Amino acid sequence: MAHAHAHHIPAADEAASRGFAREAAFFLGLVFIALGLAGFVPATVTGNESMGFAGPERPGLLFGMFAVSVLHNLMHLGFGLLGLLMSRGTVAARLFLVGGGAAYLLLGVYGLAVADSSAANLLPTNTADDVLHLVLGATMLTLEWVSGPPDLEG
Repeated sequence: MAHAHAHHIPAADEAASRGFAREAAFFLGLVFIALGLAGFVPATVTGNESMGFAGPERPGLLFGMFAVSVLHNLMHLGFGLLGLLMSRGTVAARLFLVGGGAAYLLLGVYGLAVADSSAANLLPTNTADDVLHLVLGATMLTLEWVSGPPDLEG
């Protein structure tokens, strides 16, 4: 009897060992990529034909609710790609959740502090975006927290 685990299934073990933080970062990366792509689909964006690159002058409304621009969509795509890449390691995934969560909380607070029509509203955002960013930031930080103590070997 050489091994107690004669029917070792590497793929199942690998999937089980990915860890909660890695799965969360991967899932959020996919969500951000989907949102970034949706921002370029005319059927999902009200005002898509006149959507500007950046700034508050000509935002489109994703799903008729969330202000978007070309820059805003590109940021979603980039952040999604970052999530996918960082989901490959436990420490990196946790950093994505903490750093991204903090960034989204700050973006939400910034959005609430800056008038929607202000030139400082570069992405642009509106109240629906600001609330979503605050909820998303808190959710990302919570996901990192509930993933348990850090495993510094991943």
